[in-house]
Amino acid sequence: MNKSSNLYKDIATGLFFATGIFSFLSGQFVLSTLFFGAASLFSNIQVAKPVRI
Repeated sequence: MNKSSNLYKDIATGLFFATGIFSFLSGQFVLSTLFFGAASLFSNIQVAKPVRI
């Protein structure tokens, strides 16, 4: 897997998780659940590799 795609994936997962924590602390529980779910899904997505013939 490409290192840059891992970096972008880790940054996006971290941003979703941090935004979920801030939403939870401010009392927006539905929005925080959405961000925690997005972080969970995004961390488990396998990034496709380009096919080489």
